[in-house]
Amino acid sequence: MALFLGLDSSTQSLSALVVDTDSGRVVLDKSLNYGSALPEYHSPHGFLENADPAVKHSDPLMWVEALDRLFESIRASGFDLGSIAGVSGAGQQHGSVYLKTPLASVTWTTKSKLAEQLRPLLSRPTAPIWMDSSTGADCAAIAEAVGGDGVVTRISGSRATPRFTGPQIRKFARTEPAAYAATAEIHLVSSFIAGVLAGASAPIDFGDGAGMNLLDLAALRWSEPLLAATAPGLAAKLRAPVASTTRVGEIAPYFVERYGFRRGTPVIAFTGDNPSSLVGMGAALPGTAVASLGTSDTIFAAMREPKTDPRGFGHVFGNPAGGFMCLICFSNGSLAREAVAERVKLDWPAFERAILAETEPGNGGNLMLPYFVPEITPRIAKPDVRLFGTPDFVAWRAPALAARAIVEAQALAMRRYSDWIGETPRTLLATGGAAKNRGILRVLADVFQAEVRTLAVANSSALGGALRAAAAVEGRSFADLFAPFCAPGPERTTPNAKVTSVYAELGARYAEEMTKLGC
Repeated sequence: MALFLGLDSSTQSLSALVVDTDSGRVVLDKSLNYGSALPEYHSPHGFLENADPAVKHSDPLMWVEALDRLFESIRASGFDLGSIAGVSGAGQQHGSVYLKTPLASVTWTTKSKLAEQLRPLLSRPTAPIWMDSSTGADCAAIAEAVGGDGVVTRISGSRATPRFTGPQIRKFARTEPAAYAATAEIHLVSSFIAGVLAGASAPIDFGDGAGMNLLDLAALRWSEPLLAATAPGLAAKLRAPVASTTRVGEIAPYFVERYGFRRGTPVIAFTGDNPSSLVGMGAALPGTAVASLGTSDTIFAAMREPKTDPRGFGHVFGNPAGGFMCLICFSNGSLAREAVAERVKLDWPAFERAILAETEPGNGGNLMLPYFVPEITPRIAKPDVRLFGTPDFVAWRAPALAARAIVEAQALAMRRYSDWIGETPRTLLATGGAAKNRGILRVLADVFQAEVRTLAVANSSALGGALRAAAAVEGRSFADLFAPFCAPGPERTTPNAKVTSVYAELGARYAEEMTKLGC
């Protein structure tokens, strides 16, 4: 057997998936939910509550504690972690961790848990994550310093964006200069978890590094003008970025002694969850788009050639398989669907039934603008939920209509704000927790007029990590690895061509209402 471990440190959970590249099978798939497994971190949805809805931070010690808890669970199940031949993985994009002491200078002891050992290393006790939208002034200052958002986009693939790491670093340096000065090392979630596993100062990979407003995509190195516009001495706090297949070290003795990993097991650079999902979905080559339906919703695809979004909402990241990928992110994903389901008192089987059997495409003209939290695409700074249509719908007295309305609004937003890519996908691969809902898949198929398929393995980000580890250690091509692991499941949701005009009309109404909001 040749076994490879992929980890995914996402917004709400930590997942581990092991593949056997000899047999083409997934041999282990385990997850740990932060809210239920680690209630002491007071993060039921993976982040800390804050009086300011624009501020979204997490406790990085929670992610580390989750590593210990998940490995304990895997070992208790009887799985031999000593059989693992390589490890890689992913982290939620844009989250950043700030350390007084470089990880490379720390030796973990098995006498105490990792979180206890890491606590004194933090120069900032919390980590801003992708949901944070509090850095508008810093984005404007960065853009002004280098000549405008167009220059930032040309260099980094994205305009200066509130959730991106560069503006978050600038805010930290501006508001807490002493703590910033005491920071020796800045990590993304991905490089932080990789560094903890390897006991090393792991570098940031090109895929995740492109989500910082700091990477020069053409040169694949940190941009000196953007570094200077962001914070003083920033270059010294970042290691040079690397390709996603880079070996960053070996598994630390802590994990060998505590959980039975084999000494010398290679740790391959971690990447962002979306670039990792691109690999895990087998979509690392152009032609197929992916809809990731998680805490946030994203739509992304490999690019035939790098191009940028003239509206400034879309992004260009590094493709772990080489080249580039485009991505559009919507912060009102699963949390918005959950908010609607809770408000109208529908469980998930009933939510699915409402779409498939109790309502019609177009929803009788009932339309929702579902911004329960500040939105990324388009930019909406404050929560703003608006309903248009029949009196019962507007008064939240029509549960089935509300269920369809939230899903149709999200699908219409995906279609509207991904049009800059210039390609209409024939196939849309769906992943994430909500991809299990057949009602959501039906709406996506009809709105995009594309066949929607799901992966047999639901955890595409962790799978992408396992496959990248296999590619790096065994030297196998991604095409070879995709065949056994990334074939879509047998179920297909084919579009209903008869509803094209229905969604053209509803899409026009959606666009009209968004235009009124200045979006």
